[in-house]
Amino acid sequence: MNISSQFDGGNIIVKSAKKASDIQLEIRKDNGSHFYQWFYFRLAGAAGKDCTLKIMNAGKAAYPGGFEDYRVCVSYDREHWFRLDTKYDGKTLSWSHTPAKGAVYYAYFAPYSMERHADLVAGISESPYVEQRVLGQTLDGQDLDLLVIGDPGSKPKKIFWVTARQHPGETMAEWWAEGFLERLVDEHDPVSRKLLDQVRFYVIPNINPDGSRRGHLRTNAIGKNLNREWDKSTMENSPEVFLTLRAMEKYGMDFHLDVHGDEALPYNFLIGIEGIPKLTAKLTKQYKFLQNRLCELSPDFQKKHGYPLEKPGKANLSIASNYIANHYRVFSTTLEMPFKDNADLPDQDQGWSPERCIRLGRTFVDGLWSYAQKF
Repeated sequence: MNISSQFDGGNIIVKSAKKASDIQLEIRKDNGSHFYQWFYFRLAGAAGKDCTLKIMNAGKAAYPGGFEDYRVCVSYDREHWFRLDTKYDGKTLSWSHTPAKGAVYYAYFAPYSMERHADLVAGISESPYVEQRVLGQTLDGQDLDLLVIGDPGSKPKKIFWVTARQHPGETMAEWWAEGFLERLVDEHDPVSRKLLDQVRFYVIPNINPDGSRRGHLRTNAIGKNLNREWDKSTMENSPEVFLTLRAMEKYGMDFHLDVHGDEALPYNFLIGIEGIPKLTAKLTKQYKFLQNRLCELSPDFQKKHGYPLEKPGKANLSIASNYIANHYRVFSTTLEMPFKDNADLPDQDQGWSPERCIRLGRTFVDGLWSYAQKF
């Protein structure tokens, strides 16, 4: 047997693999950080063997509650990912599996590699509606890609920003971005065409490429949590945020959406900005409108379950949506999607999956079309 994670986004440490029935593993921490939870690795040479895999340090992960009622993602071809029943006893995460083929992949969620990101950016940039730009380089020297999307024959009245995958282990965010972008540039989609008549989009489908390639859960190359850097970003610590803010100030902004995943809650929901010091009635109205419209558009979206409401004036302004709404006086919100499943509409085979992320991304085109008409 051989276990490897030496590939784009991989993460695992092998502690013991002498017996197929007792494979002991650990998750590697993000570089320069205490965060860990994301794992992604390949098991080869175990076809037909009854394997039991154990992640021994799961109980001390960043969000151990995320392993409760969780099922591991499995794939043979890295295209179709299915789920296996998984046990968590408060310390160890484990599952049993008899691989049907010579190599099998296991992951916390379906990975979205930097190679797929490159393909996404290149493919979307073929559209006449799209201009690809590079905001600058990350600490590892990767490009920070920006897609500017609009009808070149129109003068849009509004500027909408979308950022995704501040936390690299939340790969569902870029699966969502894939669906959103592909529909947005569809020349045969009437909603997309009318939306681009009115709105120019600035989309960063992966704002944390270093963490993504390194197999991090939550941080960039040097262990900075980007979604705690918006009020203090620097080129030395968080160039991803610093460069994005500079571009936002240059091009303007009327709306911002940040796309994430949540380890524990098995639902899709928006996060409000009710705690920002400069909250207005208009911002509250905009939030409720988009939230209600998305509930109408997709059974995969809901507003009953989410995070506790923040107290007035107590918002953490280092978080993207809070900082942007408070500083620029525009509506900014965060979409959270589950690592587990949508408890309101479960899928026994795949749980919450890339396919459903993509469909939800496509649905947001309708939601933002309605929002653009209203505001």
